[in-house]
Amino acid sequence: MKVKGAIFDLDGTILDSMTIWGDIAIDYLKSHGATPRDSIREDLRATNTVEEAEHYIRHYGINKSVEEVIQGRDSMMLSRYKTDVKLKSGVKEVLETLKSRGVKICLATATERNLAEPAIKAHGIEGYFERIFTCSEENTSKKYPDIYSKAAKFLETAPHETIVIEDALYAAKTAKKAGFITIGVYDLVSDDIQDELKEVCDYYFVRMNEMLELL
Repeated sequence: MKVKGAIFDLDGTILDSMTIWGDIAIDYLKSHGATPRDSIREDLRATNTVEEAEHYIRHYGINKSVEEVIQGRDSMMLSRYKTDVKLKSGVKEVLETLKSRGVKICLATATERNLAEPAIKAHGIEGYFERIFTCSEENTSKKYPDIYSKAAKFLETAPHETIVIEDALYAAKTAKKAGFITIGVYDLVSDDIQDELKEVCDYYFVRMNEMLELL
């Protein structure tokens, strides 16, 4: 397959971090005297940073502004990115292969920049990405195609020649509807939606390094 551009998701795709994000949500709520519902991980599955903070305020009575919630939660996550989060298997090999073939790469994430940048730097992969796009900075969510369209415009590649690599079903659906070549990757936290992810995406891999056969 010949492509000119690649747009990667971060959490659950490049980083094996989704379980920890769920832990942070629970820890944050408990630190403010709230009892997380059993469904908390599912409740937050398709949210961006602002939507997550609003969820805490609306459903758990957290008496803080959205900005204060985000700051508090992010401070808890930052150290975990540096110490506990690992790259998914084969990520560096895939990035290196794409770069060696002249494919332009960027990151499109619902995670804040102040977390995304330290996270990729901690794992030595920042040099592969020409730019990081975040949902908050673009004032959007991956429920809408804006972040992918803006990333492709920056890369100067059309959707049909650009791959979007995602672990989240809702995000993959968005990219697919917008005309991008979609690649789904397995993540344990989303184990229950893998059949749907396979159906939606043009390609699907359990491990990132399996993608090398396609490239």
